[in-house]
Amino acid sequence: IMYMLLGGPLGWLNESMTDGLNSMSGGSKIALGVVLGLMMCFDLGGPVNKAAYAFAVAGLGLAGAGLPQWEIMAAVMAAGMVPPLALALASTVLRPGLFTDPERENGKAAWLLGASFISEGAIPFAAADPLRVIPSMMLGGAVTGGLCMAFGAQLRAPHGGVFVMFATDGTWWKFLIA
Repeated sequence: IMYMLLGGPLGWLNESMTDGLNSMSGGSKIALGVVLGLMMCFDLGGPVNKAAYAFAVAGLGLAGAGLPQWEIMAAVMAAGMVPPLALALASTVLRPGLFTDPERENGKAAWLLGASFISEGAIPFAAADPLRVIPSMMLGGAVTGGLCMAFGAQLRAPHGGVFVMFATDGTWWKFLIA
């Protein structure tokens, strides 16, 4: 019953997001990177995140045809790594006293999850304080996505985080800076 009730509206929403991203592809690369970064950090593995990721993966087959598809994949992956890595850094290194014991433990796990491009490592933090955590993650993702596109970072692998640096086509340092 849930599929019948939600399948159509969610399918329409996903198609609309993809159409919107496609319409941006001919415009500013930096603006596209910002939007992709916002999408990657909005719901941490949810439908908005997956729409941005699917857009990037679908474009990998078009790369090399004068399109910035490898740059789009770099922006999506880097932005998706921001939430867990930022929260891991904050909860274990920078300000651990501001976090509870369970949050500090989640922060330890978030290091590996973030480095692997698994944004769900930030979910415990977002669930505990969504009004502060989600906007800050989105801001970080937007900056990261925009910087990746501005720097021209490229990534040919659809998943893997820092473990696929060999697939950055010599732009690994741009990816890491962003």
